[in-house]
Amino acid sequence: MGLLQQIAFVLMSGIFIGCFAWSMKSIRRNILLGRAEDLTDRKPERLRNLLLQAFGQRKMFRNLWVAILHLVIYVGFFIINLEVLEIVLDGVLGTHRLFMPLLGPAYPWLIQAFEWLAAGVIVACLFFLARRNLWPVKRLQSAELDGWPRKDAHWILIVEILLMGLFLTMNASDTLLQSRGYGDYAQHTTGSFWVSSWLHPLLEGLSSTTLAGLERSAWWLHIAGIFAFLNYLPRSKHLHILLAFPNAWYVRLSPAGAMSNMSDVQQEVQYALNPTLAAEAAAAPAVAQRFGAKDVTDLSWKNLMDAYSCTECGRCTAACPASQTGKQLSPRRIMMATRDRLEEVGAGISRQVSPQEDGKSLLRDYISEEALRACTTCNACVTECPVGISPLDIILQMRRYLVMEEGSAPSEWTMMFGNVESSFAPWKIGSEERETWANA
Repeated sequence: MGLLQQIAFVLMSGIFIGCFAWSMKSIRRNILLGRAEDLTDRKPERLRNLLLQAFGQRKMFRNLWVAILHLVIYVGFFIINLEVLEIVLDGVLGTHRLFMPLLGPAYPWLIQAFEWLAAGVIVACLFFLARRNLWPVKRLQSAELDGWPRKDAHWILIVEILLMGLFLTMNASDTLLQSRGYGDYAQHTTGSFWVSSWLHPLLEGLSSTTLAGLERSAWWLHIAGIFAFLNYLPRSKHLHILLAFPNAWYVRLSPAGAMSNMSDVQQEVQYALNPTLAAEAAAAPAVAQRFGAKDVTDLSWKNLMDAYSCTECGRCTAACPASQTGKQLSPRRIMMATRDRLEEVGAGISRQVSPQEDGKSLLRDYISEEALRACTTCNACVTECPVGISPLDIILQMRRYLVMEEGSAPSEWTMMFGNVESSFAPWKIGSEERETWANA
């Protein structure tokens, strides 16, 4: 590789990596718009979740064949991209197959493994394309995926097929040129690789000059495609490829279905039970606090990371009893709407527009009251999510805002709240009558 190509490669790499870093910085800023939440306890359990959920994809294995194919894509994506390190160093240093002298006889076997993974990725991606279009799964055909979400899912599969195809084409051209003793290719004899050798009959009729041009074109397009894919991730649902790991680490470890209480509300209950505490608290200065969440800035940073980590797979909605009975609620839509609103708020901040100034909020503009009220808090969505997301927590915080800030609740709820406040029970039964009622 000549000096001019080295300079061009370094410039291309710098631009792509710089753009990716800028995008991830914006996403980090958006996530940190959320409220503080301490999720640093019980580190051994967090490490276990990281290994089983993020690396091991434990929840995916409820559907064995889909899980295996997804694992092939996942492992292939990460392991094959180890080969990108060699391509990057070759581009910067002007070398060719830099690691071959370092790894010796192990090098061809390593590339063989990469090629089998590449073939597996192509097969898996073709299967998932067919699954989305030829024998469609119901949860993948929802209207909430119309437009960009559906195109995004298709494009990412097509791009992965192209990237793996370029990798195999590059190796097939390289090994043919080695066998012909052509130029610098003759200095690094690896022998043919099992998978890419299937392409040899298609390429053998090309001249060595044309074949060298094809190998260099595949090399450039492969690494440029990897860099472009890296910059595509922050704008795609496939950002979960990166965020699944921190999201699995910071997953809430409280028992399934446990609801977090607000300290101020707990104190009010304690004051009602113990007037002495109320008198002591009266002397303390009051701190204004919003009950629940109206907009994304009222949610915690973990809620916002959940929104960016959502894979839009729809397993949560498929398991939701409210959704399956025709209610407006879709846990997947809750996460997609939260991410859309967060992106809008982040873009406004970049233009020095505060979330309060744009006249919108997550509640009603993105998520309806009807959808929130349809939730049965059964926790099915949290149980099903393969990356540890909790749509339920967002729903509960927004319902808390409706009830405690706006006094908006169905009449049945209002009656129950009144009974709890006056009789300390959901039923309108005085404490003196409770024993008689229990024995009836």
